[in-house]
Amino acid sequence: MTSTLTAGAAGFGTGLSLIVAIGAQNAFVLRQGVRRQAVLAVVAICALSDALLIALGVGGVGAVVVTWPGALRAVGWIGGAFLLAYGALAARRVFRPDGGALRTEGEAAGSVRRAVLTCLAMTWLNPHVYLDTVFLLGSVAADHGPLRWTFGLGAVLASLCWFTALGFGARLLGRFLAKPAAWRVLDGLVAATMLVLGALLIAAS
Repeated sequence: MTSTLTAGAAGFGTGLSLIVAIGAQNAFVLRQGVRRQAVLAVVAICALSDALLIALGVGGVGAVVVTWPGALRAVGWIGGAFLLAYGALAARRVFRPDGGALRTEGEAAGSVRRAVLTCLAMTWLNPHVYLDTVFLLGSVAADHGPLRWTFGLGAVLASLCWFTALGFGARLLGRFLAKPAAWRVLDGLVAATMLVLGALLIAAS
């Protein structure tokens, strides 16, 4: 029992250490949380995607993917271009904020669809996600032998806790972002994060 708890705790700690870092996915979840827009859908996509990728890593798929370096290179180029485009849009909002205007029902539905599609792209077009979940967590899990799935379960739980806290906890920043100037600062940080990471992805591909 003790060894099982130890393996689960190790998975939780390792998973959390990899997830809690400034990145495109976290910046996007934070912004959606502050805006209170499609938060449940975004959190669910991030957590479920991580769970699937971690399961693939624990199951040993990482060793197979290594034989296809061209696939990760292509994902890097596409993901980098996407992050650059999203960063440019965030930078545009800095200079041309929407002022928090009210949206019609149709516009709100369109915003939710865009949020879902953007979240999927942020997750599945980012090679770093594969490196952290499929390769790194998968290799560390293998060291736990028969308890590797317990380790993986701990990592999945860490992902769920983090994205839930980030997405739903971000609304606590709402009162600090009541002024348009504060939103410009947030969008500026998001833009800088996306542009830098996009450039690094393309340079590394």
